[in-house]
Amino acid sequence: MPRRIVVTSALPYANGPIHIGHLVEYLQTDIWVRFQKMCGNQCLYFCADDTHGTAIMISARAAGISPEELIKGMHKEHKADFDDFYVEFDNYYTTHSDENRQFSELIFNRLNEAGSIVKRNVKQAYCENCKMSLPDRYIRGTCPRCKAEDQYGDSCEVCSGTHQPTELINPYCATCREKPTLQTSEHYFFKLADFDKRLKDLIAAGYTQKSVANKLNEWFKTGLKDWDISRNGPYFGFKIPGEENKFFYVWLDAPIGYMASAKNYCDKNNLDFDKLWPETRLAGGTSSDEYELYHFIGKDIMYFHALFWPAMLIGAGFKTADKLFVHGFLTVNGEKMSKSRGTFIKASTYLKHLNPEYLRYYYASKLTGGIEDIDLSVDDFINKANSNLVGKFANLASRSGPMLAKKLDAQIGRLDEKGTKLVNKLAAAKDQIIQNYENLNYAAVVRTITALADEANRYVEQNQPWVTVKTDLEKTRTTLTTIINAVRILTIYLKPILPKYAGKTEKFLNVDKLKFADVETVLENHRINEFARLVERIDKEQVNAMIEESKETQSAEPVTTGPAEPIKPECSIEDFEKIDLRIARVIKAEAVEGADKLLRLQLDVGGLKKSVLAAIAQAYKPDELVGKIVIYFANLKPRKMKFGLSEGMILAAGTGGKDIFMLTADVGVKPGQRVS
Repeated sequence: MPRRIVVTSALPYANGPIHIGHLVEYLQTDIWVRFQKMCGNQCLYFCADDTHGTAIMISARAAGISPEELIKGMHKEHKADFDDFYVEFDNYYTTHSDENRQFSELIFNRLNEAGSIVKRNVKQAYCENCKMSLPDRYIRGTCPRCKAEDQYGDSCEVCSGTHQPTELINPYCATCREKPTLQTSEHYFFKLADFDKRLKDLIAAGYTQKSVANKLNEWFKTGLKDWDISRNGPYFGFKIPGEENKFFYVWLDAPIGYMASAKNYCDKNNLDFDKLWPETRLAGGTSSDEYELYHFIGKDIMYFHALFWPAMLIGAGFKTADKLFVHGFLTVNGEKMSKSRGTFIKASTYLKHLNPEYLRYYYASKLTGGIEDIDLSVDDFINKANSNLVGKFANLASRSGPMLAKKLDAQIGRLDEKGTKLVNKLAAAKDQIIQNYENLNYAAVVRTITALADEANRYVEQNQPWVTVKTDLEKTRTTLTTIINAVRILTIYLKPILPKYAGKTEKFLNVDKLKFADVETVLENHRINEFARLVERIDKEQVNAMIEESKETQSAEPVTTGPAEPIKPECSIEDFEKIDLRIARVIKAEAVEGADKLLRLQLDVGGLKKSVLAAIAQAYKPDELVGKIVIYFANLKPRKMKFGLSEGMILAAGTGGKDIFMLTADVGVKPGQRVS
């Protein structure tokens, strides 16, 4: 009996464009959904733009438009990018909807009635200049632990410590640089700890991968904290029932957007939402199993989806997901995506230069059911597209189709014994491929298909139809019949990954839309259509052009994920005169264990020995620095860091990473000499 399945992907935030890092998740999900549909299952795929929060409000204000206008434009852009990468949602909606408001209020009211919501007075930062409360990421200051400056209100990028915004030293508003005041305000909190046992039971029953469960266990051991689910106005979002100036925190209504998108689809397609996403409290604590439910998310948001979201559903009496599939991040050439290196590539930029199915195939070749990060190596990306897509899969069709059309009236015959043996071998891999698709182990699927394509290409080499066509047309027809059947089976296996490639092949083969049930069927005594090229080779210049354009456009466009880095407050000439710059000689330089960016420098400052931690490890090797004459900020207050004490600073300039240049002096100057 066919399965009925509901699938969701995490909601992209409506404050910036889709990039190739985002696409890991949506392509992973789309492949799984297409696979389920090809198996004859009903599989509904729901998603939406995540549209609320302070960041949206501030970006709209900066652009001189309303938040509604901003999210409407971004929704159109997001949907266009997804369409162009062949991500086939059954409904792509928005969290700024009546359905989402109704579900948010319903769930909140049920939790409140059950005693799972409490009110509590909290101190929070408020910017008098911006006239708004400051969320964690909109307040910056000095880390209370390591004293690193310019850190966010919730965590430190230097020592990796977490803290409350009120703990920051010398805090300031990230938007206008003004010092915030502390205000006491009453907020709503969700009592997450009350769901400790039920969440543990859910996870023990296989709610997510074992590696994720192990991470969740760490949070259980430290104790689940109450969750602040309200924000003061001004705020772009839904008002809390009965309140005039308090709104649901964006992370409360964002996952509820899954339900809202599903409800919107059901209403438009005459489906019963209560069967699709049933309530449990009306069925003795258990829900209907008519539809399976799966969430796909990245590991950066698993705390919300593995703890808060299921706790909210349990408390409000709704079905929780059957499984939470968590994936890792994307790196490019072994490093984080970078605007300066051109590897922070927008989906729209990619599409100007390359076929989207290259990326679908490459991600599939890397993805497993685990949460490990995947790396996009540019050279490997080009090689896999050219070697596999063109050289192995499309090559089989191009070696058979034109020859059949020109010499054999486009007509295939019947399989002989050798052909039947090959076709049966390809068909025998079906169950293994289905199992790996089901378990999200796409890398294993691709390896299997590639090995089968190698078998088929060996058959071509052994039977040499380009030779036999000159002397024995019927033998050639038999050989090409086998190749056409191999193309057909391999296309079925590839179709969830390469839907457009498969569509072209179906047209060429003159067959209906292929599905997994067709694997065992043999195509004989059948006329094919005219062959058209299925895929082109990648030229490295195309990739280089894409990277170059990404460097130009990314650096020229404003960052839309938050306010631009503001200019710091003015200082007077008297402030500047306090700085004491000295000549120093590097007498020792060494890497800092556990810190990729730092080098520890020992300086001779005219007889004084000083130790400095400098973030120049990606630009300079330690042995290059010994003996260098550098400019030393001598009276900078020493700073205790995670990796030791830094007694001042050497002067350097650049955008970061490899783009850093130290200020140096002539070797004739003396260490300790003042620089004016």
